[in-house]
Amino acid sequence: MERYQKVFKALGERTRLKIIKLLATQSFCVCELAAALDMRQPRISQHLKILKEAGLVSERKEAYWNYYSLEKEYLNEVMQEFQSFLQQPLAETPGFDEVAQKVACLDEDQRVKETKRKLKS
Repeated sequence: MERYQKVFKALGERTRLKIIKLLATQSFCVCELAAALDMRQPRISQHLKILKEAGLVSERKEAYWNYYSLEKEYLNEVMQEFQSFLQQPLAETPGFDEVAQKVACLDEDQRVKETKRKLKS
């Protein structure tokens, strides 16, 4: 689950989503991304650092410039794993034993009953 948190947190910001979309088309250096997004290079570099830490972006040095690319295979792998995670029965998902038990008893939970009763009124 930590892997999902890292990836989705990295993707949970508009500028980083724009960077990901751009990198899905081709590799770019920081100055190109800065020009395309009308942002300063240090800010782009900060976003790229987060995307790299999440495993979504790789970097290669070419002469004086560093070029950034989308790790498409990794992103596809994470998304496929996440889809499997969502489809797995709750009771069979590691770390969800207690939650699954609570969900099974929601009809008997007094807080739920009280909240539903108040909403009906």
